Amino acid sequence: MDQRGTVERARQGDHDAFAVLVDVATARLDAAARLILRDPELARDAVQEALIRAWRDLPGLRDPDRFDAWLYRLTVNSCLDLARRRRRLPIEVDISPLDSPVATDTAGLLADRELLDGALRRLDPAHRAVVALHYLLEMPLHEVAASLGIPLGTVKSRLHYSLAAMRTTVEAEPDAAPAQLAEGRPA
Repeated sequence: MDQRGTVERARQGDHDAFAVLVDVATARLDAAARLILRDPELARDAVQEALIRAWRDLPGLRDPDRFDAWLYRLTVNSCLDLARRRRRLPIEVDISPLDSPVATDTAGLLADRELLDGALRRLDPAHRAVVALHYLLEMPLHEVAASLGIPLGTVKSRLHYSLAAMRTTVEAEPDAAPAQLAEGRPA
């Protein structure tokens, strides 16, 4: 698919071209929103709001080659806006891996996931967004910076702070620290 051409057609008002772009990106945007907001319903709302903004603001997009990063930025900003409006932690927690690993120790993996989720939940949404985009969606740091519209140094700082905060949370749980967090990287 020629993404640049599709973006250009969508910028001219072609609904079908925009639908093609949205179909390709929706699952990834939803996964990112779920990781940031920790609530599937709010995540769907954030993605929908981001897509509405994208359609409305698409004619103003200066660089069609940066469409994906721009769409991620809109989604993250929608997530942060919703989180600010809610001002409380969501109760429902649902972390599902993008690629399911072969599980041999189900109880241990469940305990690790609960511990990781607790550590993620304690982060503010802006820091959780950096962790989610980099570690859980495997985006390079420069793409995270472009997607969030912040400098690379800020991304690195937020990531450092987030990992330190998560490590502190995990270490507060005796005998529960998964090996990956103890090494300085989330699962």
